[in-house]
Amino acid sequence: MPTKEELDSLLAWEFPQEKALIYLNHAGVAPWPRRAAEAVTRFAQENTRMGGRRYPAWVELEQRLREQLARLINAPSAADIALLKSTSEGLSFVAGGLNWHPGDNIVTAAGEFPSNRLPWEALRGRSVELREISLDGDTVEDPEQALLEACDERTRLLTISAVQYADGLRLDLPRLGSGCRRRGVLFCVDAIQWLGAHPFDVQLCGADFVAADGHKWMLGPEGLALFYCAAARRPDLELLEYGWHMLEEPGAYEQRTTRAADDARRFECGSPNLLAAHALSASLSLLEEIGIREVSRRIRTLTAWLRTAVRERGWELLGPSTPERCLGIVTFRPRGTADPGGLQRALLERDVICAARGGGLRFSPHCYTSREQLAEALERLESLCS
Repeated sequence: MPTKEELDSLLAWEFPQEKALIYLNHAGVAPWPRRAAEAVTRFAQENTRMGGRRYPAWVELEQRLREQLARLINAPSAADIALLKSTSEGLSFVAGGLNWHPGDNIVTAAGEFPSNRLPWEALRGRSVELREISLDGDTVEDPEQALLEACDERTRLLTISAVQYADGLRLDLPRLGSGCRRRGVLFCVDAIQWLGAHPFDVQLCGADFVAADGHKWMLGPEGLALFYCAAARRPDLELLEYGWHMLEEPGAYEQRTTRAADDARRFECGSPNLLAAHALSASLSLLEEIGIREVSRRIRTLTAWLRTAVRERGWELLGPSTPERCLGIVTFRPRGTADPGGLQRALLERDVICAARGGGLRFSPHCYTSREQLAEALERLESLCS
């Protein structure tokens, strides 16, 4: 296990950001570590010099990426992992692929990111009800119970973001998964605000489906996402896309067959995004080198310090009332703030990169962020509020 000094040195090397920059938007689009940029550069140079001569090696890297992602979520096998374009695509495969019946319903949280809302809203045309349950901490003491109590005998699926994007509310996934199993309800998780920031165990939480793009806490590029489909559920999803890559024998171009692969590759219709695969694999290697538990410990320490510092300034914390419910995201409203978007734009001009979400400012530091940077970001913000 590396020492704290060794990890600090490693992270300083991997994130050579501009000196004045304070990056607090990992819940939006994260910077790449140095090794991801170098991996893409090598891949581009190989393409320039040799074209596809090393294609077999690139395919091997793609398989290593599946194995890395399987370890990240503790999937039973890398065969359960599909590499898709986005979280939205994975969730759309579930929404469009299940055999819905008029009168079925889906339970989710009110205020979900559009990726975990629009695919289900589209089913209203098939007489499927979408039940959006408020998880507002001011009125709901037990969000998991609120979601499970909304399920009835016609509920086919509960779909939830593991961490709510606007205020950082972290859900108890094993409890939700257990409740779904008892009720015979499918369990679908949008894990984009969790993976890369905290240990995740798909077997422990009992999720049937998990989707997450790599460009947030996994520190990867946009355009490449994990989609987990439990082996027992794969036959339940009607295929929506077809192409050479999803076949059981993808290299047998002259065979007149449409037999889809038995594993999760059946959801990958066309050519893989190998450039993004090189970048994401490199980024995940950094998280593995640090250890996801150490990554989580550092993030939780930073967010706990930030929550205290916000309160000490007399500013209003939005979202979870306890740090145990918070994962990576701290949303708050400085005193007298009427325009969080204006404050966010003013901070951008002062090299503090954050977001305006949920009626306040959203700060989301990663494991390489320093406490000194957080303090400086608050100082720059306070100067705008004075």
